[in-house]
Amino acid sequence: MEQEFASTLLERAVSEFAKLPGIGRKTALRLVLYLLKQPVADVRGFGEAVVKLREEIGYCRVCHNISETEVCPICSNPLRDASTVCVVEHVKDVMSIENTHQHHGLYHVLGGLISPMDGIGPQDIEIDSLVERVATGEVKEVILALSATMEGDTTNFYIYRRLAPYPDVRVTMLARGVSVGNEIEYTDELTLGRSILGRTLFSDTFKEDK
Repeated sequence: MEQEFASTLLERAVSEFAKLPGIGRKTALRLVLYLLKQPVADVRGFGEAVVKLREEIGYCRVCHNISETEVCPICSNPLRDASTVCVVEHVKDVMSIENTHQHHGLYHVLGGLISPMDGIGPQDIEIDSLVERVATGEVKEVILALSATMEGDTTNFYIYRRLAPYPDVRVTMLARGVSVGNEIEYTDELTLGRSILGRTLFSDTFKEDK
């Protein structure tokens, strides 16, 4: 049974918080009641920060990572190795890999994985733009840093096939220090860092299967 509130403002605030992932109505109510106890200036600052976040942060036109500018700081950094592109599923994965300090190249955020069961095909994620980046000739290595899941493996293979017309480009993948079934964001930094350093050619995975 849904709880009723004496205040429509309180009810609206609880309903909005409850829309957040992992937040039920009880937790939402607790958060709203906490905000009610805070100084008005603090709550206003909280609200303004959220609105500013949504209005002013977009996505890098090159790698699709979140950015306040047209090209993100990583892509525009002349000290990064532009010949190496690490392909990840989500923005959170960029943060995880950056925390290892083992990757000094650029990134490419797909925004998802191929999953026919969920109706997600290659055209629904940023694979075409990845191929376009490789076609410029500047990229010499593409690191596939996707989750070790069925969807991740399917996407890896599809990208590998799409990049086949560019034989001079090395297509590598993380060493299997990342356990099967694990998502990148939940892998500890030490293991993830070693997996980046120990990456192998994607084509070698076919030899292992034989």
